[in-house]
Amino acid sequence: MLRFLLRRLLQIVPLLVGITFVTFLIVELAPGDYFNNLRMNPAISPELIAQMEREFGYGDPLLVRYFKWLWRAAHLDFGVSVAYRVEVTALIGARAANTVVLALASILFSWMLAIPIGVYCALRPRTVGDWLLSFAAFVGMSLPNFFFAFLLMYFALRTGWFPVGGSLSVDYASMSVWQKMADVAHHLALPVIVLGASGMANLTRLMRASVMEIKRADFVRTAYAKGLPERLVVSRHILRNVLNPFVTLAGYELGTLLSGAALVEAVMNLQGLGTLMLEAVRSLDVYLVMGSVVMGSVLLLVGNLLADVVLVLVDPRIDLDRLEAVR
Repeated sequence: MLRFLLRRLLQIVPLLVGITFVTFLIVELAPGDYFNNLRMNPAISPELIAQMEREFGYGDPLLVRYFKWLWRAAHLDFGVSVAYRVEVTALIGARAANTVVLALASILFSWMLAIPIGVYCALRPRTVGDWLLSFAAFVGMSLPNFFFAFLLMYFALRTGWFPVGGSLSVDYASMSVWQKMADVAHHLALPVIVLGASGMANLTRLMRASVMEIKRADFVRTAYAKGLPERLVVSRHILRNVLNPFVTLAGYELGTLLSGAALVEAVMNLQGLGTLMLEAVRSLDVYLVMGSVVMGSVLLLVGNLLADVVLVLVDPRIDLDRLEAVR
């Protein structure tokens, strides 16, 4: 296990270098830069703009700029945001916690509902409950996240049960620890429902199909023939054999939810990493874009690594060397 972890951690380094170089190249090839808008402002002199470009290294060749940034990034220094004039690390640190909590809560929400619903539909196919829940899953897959977010915001506005946008209350600083936790959960409730609904719909259909396939296996029929109750057959025989692909899928979900969270954060006015990345791309703030990409890539790669570790713990039959070869 230790050798496997070390090999996988070493593989992350060249992957991050490749991802960051391609991202840096794409941002540099985009027409214009952050200083184009400043040049249109007559109150800002060309001399000041030229001084700022030298300060942020915009006059150097592309490869020189990239390797200078890479050397600083290796020391956890992602540079200074041109738009905000603060360290990129500080900006990402202030926003990333909200997005990571939102993503993890959404994964937990979708899995806690999708697994029992998918099992129920598979064990009772072609019943009224199966039709209703399958139709609800189809609607959840078809409904765009931003539209669902608007619907929930309208619901919150009419009922007053949830805050309409924002990540924290105005008096958050004066609250106790438990009140702060409750306030964060209150503000994250609707975004978690939005992000978790689409993931839950896909997982429910996948769980239903997997359970329907595995319940026809001989060992499941043997378990029923021995007189085991359905609860034990499902927990000990069916779920243990269908969870492997779902564990692998969970590793990808942590990274993909960050891209989905960006749109939800923008609609619901949440101060997260997604809105920060959108602002950085729109303003061509290259160092902020690079820091955000590194954050998202690390979460995706680490999520896949954790998924592989959990997969081995769940199913001892899996060989680590063979698993690495497949990866």
